[in-house]
Amino acid sequence: MLRNGLEPWHLLVVAIMVILLFGSKKLPEAARGLGKSMRILKSEAKAMKEESNVAESVPVEPTAVHTSTESPATAPTSASTEPPAAAH
Repeated sequence: MLRNGLEPWHLLVVAIMVILLFGSKKLPEAARGLGKSMRILKSEAKAMKEESNVAESVPVEPTAVHTSTESPATAPTSASTEPPAAAH
């Protein structure tokens, strides 16, 4: 039934109908907008692909875990042992 679905004359009829419906002034604007959208989509897809490649190649370092039995407030620090200066 639909062996030859789109023949060249079908495409010509569709093109004529699009020109009649939208007008010849609107078609270049629409094509320009579509082109910009496609460029943005392509660049975003490329950026996401590069980002995923970088994330896969960088090993994840484990976070530091506090294993001391002392609480962080009483743990010795490396600060100097001099008394604080008196306020004047």
